[in-house]
Amino acid sequence: MARTPRSVDLTQVTEWNEGKLARKDDYLAAEEPLEIRIGEHPLSVTMRTPGHDLELAAGFLLTEGLVQQRGQILALESASQDDAGRKGNAVEATLSPESAPDFDKMRRHFFAASSCGICGKASIESVRSRLLRAPNPDFRVDPDLLTRLPETLRLAQDVFERTGGLHAAALFDAQGQLLVVREDIGRHNAVDKVIGWGFLNDRVPLKDCLLLVSGRGGFEIVQKAIVAGIPVVACVSAPSSLAVQLARELQLTLVGFVRGKRFVIYAGDDRVAT
Repeated sequence: MARTPRSVDLTQVTEWNEGKLARKDDYLAAEEPLEIRIGEHPLSVTMRTPGHDLELAAGFLLTEGLVQQRGQILALESASQDDAGRKGNAVEATLSPESAPDFDKMRRHFFAASSCGICGKASIESVRSRLLRAPNPDFRVDPDLLTRLPETLRLAQDVFERTGGLHAAALFDAQGQLLVVREDIGRHNAVDKVIGWGFLNDRVPLKDCLLLVSGRGGFEIVQKAIVAGIPVVACVSAPSSLAVQLARELQLTLVGFVRGKRFVIYAGDDRVAT
């Protein structure tokens, strides 16, 4: 029997407030490992917030270069984890023969932690060497509309509202319509879930969409956005130096510090229409 993913855990805490101690219930963002498999072969373990696991796996397979087209994933399902046949913390993918990796010759294996994204790549150059193409040059976003999107995202963050401990990623169209939002303990997982949603719904490349992330914009997020064909990435906090460098190299628009009526464009200012 499949268990229902739980994004929030309830715990008891002691709160100190103006010199007084009190016991109270508090909500925590759930964090559990998810193993992604190709057939019976383990590929990756990521610490994530349960929920939308198939989207997470699909987004990971796309953004890490194991598949390029929706039809290359023949099956994607939660895998049994124990003798009782309960399904939960594993996703098993069946890929088309031309996409299935040779595990005897694979030089890299993946491990993702909630704080740092994918670790263990041979080098940043191995990411740059992939045939990543510049995204849609004709996409435009209105500056005033852009400043309103963080509030839309905040109002859509159900789990964050209760726990205060999750990152979020969302896709918007050029008119500011919210298409999808996903939350996760790891910002890279939230992005993979959003991209996986698009991939499983045959919407990749996401050439007419803007990606907004609730935290900082790191190299990993920019790389994933470019793979998915997203032309604009906006973040509430700062981008990293490598994220800016990659965005400029591949002509992605990267916007940071989207707060109030202000933001900073680090790359691709031509897509921000005035």
